[in-house]
Amino acid sequence: QVQLVESGGGLVQAGGSLRLSCATSGRTFSSYAMGWFRQAAGKEREFVAAINWSDSSTYYADSVKGRFTISRDNAKNAVWLQMNSLKPEDTAVYYCAAGPDLKFGSWGQGTQVTVSS
Repeated sequence: QVQLVESGGGLVQAGGSLRLSCATSGRTFSSYAMGWFRQAAGKEREFVAAINWSDSSTYYADSVKGRFTISRDNAKNAVWLQMNSLKPEDTAVYYCAAGPDLKFGSWGQGTQVTVSS
């Protein structure tokens, strides 16, 4: 089992940047895919980005491609989401997730990101 704790959320103006961090614990981190999801008020949770454990291949939602970058450091048991050129529609609670083969079963508590126009 992997435990996940997100940080780095906050309030930022449109066009600004934030870097979300996800600290993990648990022996299986290095063998798990890691992902970021988000849930805006009144909407369903949606996929944002993911990174595989074996070859660090990355995947992005079309809405964030070219603006967000996911990265990980297995030695530090950490994963990050660099968010640039933020838009008001990026406002949401962002969740870190982990799981084998991109099947995410472990979740953090979430961190709020608010982008003002």
